[in-house]
Amino acid sequence: MTKPRRTVLTTGANSGIGLASVIEVARRGYRSVGSVRSQEKAEAVRSQAREAGVEVETVLLDIADAEAASRVVEEVRPEALVNNAGYMSYRAFEDTDESEARDLLEVLLVAPLRLVRLALPHMRAAGWGRVVNVSSISGSIRFPMMGWYQGAKSALEAVSDALRMELASDGIAVVVVQPGSFKSGVIDDIQRDTEKFKDSRYAPSYQRMLEALNSSERFWGNPERVAKVIANALDARSPDPHYVVGADAWLNRLTMPVTPTRVRDFMLRRMLRL
Repeated sequence: MTKPRRTVLTTGANSGIGLASVIEVARRGYRSVGSVRSQEKAEAVRSQAREAGVEVETVLLDIADAEAASRVVEEVRPEALVNNAGYMSYRAFEDTDESEARDLLEVLLVAPLRLVRLALPHMRAAGWGRVVNVSSISGSIRFPMMGWYQGAKSALEAVSDALRMELASDGIAVVVVQPGSFKSGVIDDIQRDTEKFKDSRYAPSYQRMLEALNSSERFWGNPERVAKVIANALDARSPDPHYVVGADAWLNRLTMPVTPTRVRDFMLRRMLRL
């Protein structure tokens, strides 16, 4: 019997992990569809996919737009969903106003789960489904200046764990991928916040983190490594609930729980001059 060609929708496909994922997923034989926010980015994704020798379809989508999300999911009818779209927020609690906090929670938590809800009927109709929620090692560790971001990622992981049990009998697997440091637009995001809050009382901490990231970026991993993990989760008959990707992610995952809170707080405060 011929294996059905599954459709995989990946959000945030214009760069980094998202771009690497839509290309790797296409290589594995899936119908790979990537969401981007502009026609220019869509053309760039398709071009890079062709250069890699595969075909990737694109759709325009702002994941925070509920009506657009409903329309795209009905059009694509995905049997697998890779929730990758998002952005890094590195700012102190006092530098984050309520509207910015709501936007972050919408993009990193509410919107991905909305897409899951919309895609579930298509997964059930196929008798098979995969939900891959790309989180971060920040979902399981605590770091100053990232409270809202980490809170959103932690919540995404908590809901994913609940969903995994709720959907198991339907043949739908829910997976969380926790990457460590991989080449992406994170430095641009932090640079933006550093410039925006140059008069903040936390400005020295923003600058210290930016310097640390700039000096360590050359050691960051290739997003293709994360893409392969995502594709492996799609291929697996029984994927693992969680995939931790990257040496720094594993180091944090193993050491943070056993490091006394006071010691961890002291080290991080000293590093960031808090």
